[in-house]
Amino acid sequence: MESDSSSPKYKRILLKVSGEALMGPVNFGLDTKTVDFICNQIKEIKDLSIEIGIVVGGGNIFRGLGASERGMDRVTADNMGMLATVINSLALMDTLEQMGVYTRVMYAISMEAFAEPYIRRRAVRHMEKGRLAIFAAGTGNPYFTTDTAASLRAIEVSAELFIKATNVDGVYSEDPKKNSNAEFYPNLKYMEVLTKELKVIDATAISLLKDNCIPIRIIDLHTPGNLKKVVMGEEIGTLIS
Repeated sequence: MESDSSSPKYKRILLKVSGEALMGPVNFGLDTKTVDFICNQIKEIKDLSIEIGIVVGGGNIFRGLGASERGMDRVTADNMGMLATVINSLALMDTLEQMGVYTRVMYAISMEAFAEPYIRRRAVRHMEKGRLAIFAAGTGNPYFTTDTAASLRAIEVSAELFIKATNVDGVYSEDPKKNSNAEFYPNLKYMEVLTKELKVIDATAISLLKDNCIPIRIIDLHTPGNLKKVVMGEEIGTLIS
């Protein structure tokens, strides 16, 4: 169905941004220009009066799963990964507020000095009042990825669309950077992602979104205007539904 090109297709979305997306050309941490670029894209859709929740990963600073595979206790490693997401969330908040976007960081672990606790009704109210809500520290539990945390928050706040912003322009059968002949999938069913073992989003997150009928759009975050195209209803990237 053709969307009205003058108005957004969605009222409320959940945007998942990987920590690696914040690195830009550097090998670790935050690249200021990249963070500015991403926040400008977010502001562009916020100016359309869309209600936005964001979950950002922490892989640019610390990856809990990777550390556990090297011998660190998994719970400790995941706790460190949650703290990394808080750092990234505060960085996004600061940049967005400098751009005039009212933002609230809500945490899943006790951290009153930096942000406010995640309470579902309060999060929804922030969004209804036009504030952008950033959900930090995952679910507050080890063994759960930020994909799963983002899926959970999308369900809780009744998001109409889950957008996963990555470094690739959609879902492929293989890594297109390693195999130029990898097949691109413009549309997938939830179960296809699981049966084909496509690693674009983890199985728990897919199952949660499937059970609650929230579609997923996988896009390249680094292409200018992509976020706006998605919320206006353009068919870019890969749709999982």
